[in-house]
Amino acid sequence: MSQTAPILTIDGPGGAGKGTISRMIAEHLGWHLLDSGALYRLTALAALRKGVAVDDATALADQARSLDVVFAVEAGRTSILLEGDDVTIAIRSEGVGGAASQVAALPPVRDALLQRQRDFCKAPGLVADGRDMGTVVFPEAPLKIYLTASAEERARRRQLQLQQAGEDARLSTLLEEIQARDARDMQRAVAPLKPADDAIELDTTQLDIPEVVERIETLLAERNLADH
Repeated sequence: MSQTAPILTIDGPGGAGKGTISRMIAEHLGWHLLDSGALYRLTALAALRKGVAVDDATALADQARSLDVVFAVEAGRTSILLEGDDVTIAIRSEGVGGAASQVAALPPVRDALLQRQRDFCKAPGLVADGRDMGTVVFPEAPLKIYLTASAEERARRRQLQLQQAGEDARLSTLLEEIQARDARDMQRAVAPLKPADDAIELDTTQLDIPEVVERIETLLAERNLADH
């Protein structure tokens, strides 16, 4: 794998702050952003729109390989464009989520999306947010961060996020869901969730977002990857 621009990978479990922190750093530095977790939903949405069966591995892989997607970071938010159409909200629907689960289970699709993710590496740099960015997708990245936080804190953050969106959820239920997802991600046979051997681990349980961003940007500057 050839590296054409600086890469910062940010991996970790759900609720550790990866998405917000990745967006803030990408926007501050003017780098490209890759939200790897959205790619399976995007592949599923594209399939649903084009009438491609979600169990047609060959057709889905061809589609994934040429997925026309842009993660546009501006004014403190990330917009996801599929073939020029803003699908930021559309990919979060239950229907797309269910199709994405089926799509993600197909090895040809995973292989196709591996290369599609690597194609995001362009000048001036890339911030790659996911669960296997530093271990599988960009193993040669010069700076790898693994963000974590206690399951209890991540459940509290998720509950607050839902409340702000006008939804309600029991903290105990959210905690159980997070713990179950952690177990699945860490125990899966392909690309399990774990820190890369050379990743720097940051526990965000007691840190606020600006503190984490400051630490990561300092690390980038120390490696001469970006101005601080």
